[in-house]
Amino acid sequence: MEKSAELLQISKKIVIKIGSSVLSDETGSVNRRTLKNITDQICHLKNAGKQVILVSSGAGICGVGAINKWDRRDDINYKQALCAIGQVELMQAYKEYLQAHGVIVAQMLLTAEDFRDCNRNLNIRNTLFTLVDEGVVPIINENDSVSVDEIKIGDNDMLAAHTAVLWNADLLILLSDIDGLYDKSPKEHGNARLIREVYDLTTLVGSIEVGEKSSFGTGGIMTKISAAKETGKHNIPTIIMNGRVEDIIVNVANERETNATTFLGFDIMSGR
Repeated sequence: MEKSAELLQISKKIVIKIGSSVLSDETGSVNRRTLKNITDQICHLKNAGKQVILVSSGAGICGVGAINKWDRRDDINYKQALCAIGQVELMQAYKEYLQAHGVIVAQMLLTAEDFRDCNRNLNIRNTLFTLVDEGVVPIINENDSVSVDEIKIGDNDMLAAHTAVLWNADLLILLSDIDGLYDKSPKEHGNARLIREVYDLTTLVGSIEVGEKSSFGTGGIMTKISAAKETGKHNIPTIIMNGRVEDIIVNVANERETNATTFLGFDIMSGR
């Protein structure tokens, strides 16, 4: 059995991170079909007895969709304004799709300072446990409208990793716009090879070629490797898979889809 399928089957507490590149189409508009399919899969997991926390990017994309402007995306103040507009749109979409399954959603907007402060850290943890115990799906995003260099987490891959550690999750899933980790960028090289299992991150980083990040995202493959390293320190495996592929999580769990990268080998990851 594929490691990814085995982990999905045995894990009860799962954090799923969705990148902006997954939620957007080629023009930067929200891909609502993909968003709905992911929420359907979340409900499938919940019906299978699993608990799910969602870490979702996409506020900026939704802000663009609401006012149809993207030309000032490099203006930090305008970008923060777009996120303020789009966060409402994003949560409304999640509420609509999950409510159709009878699932209630909750919003948590966090900054890096929240994870560094002991009292806030404890409050986040307690809130997450309470929401999940009530059958609610918490949806977490960085508080982009107020986050500046001093307090920003920087990308939602690391936000998802911190959340997984704080919640003591069994598994972190990073949904990207590629099938997993390749030895070089599949968008730039037709002969790129998918790496299905990773046991040694130290050796890996020096052996792969990192391509460019998405036009509509803030992360890239290195942030995903950093997230996997962070969760690996706490014996939490991480899987990267393509969130644009329909029913990808369910199909990987049932071994109908094998394209994914699973990060294991925790002792090596943690540097011990």
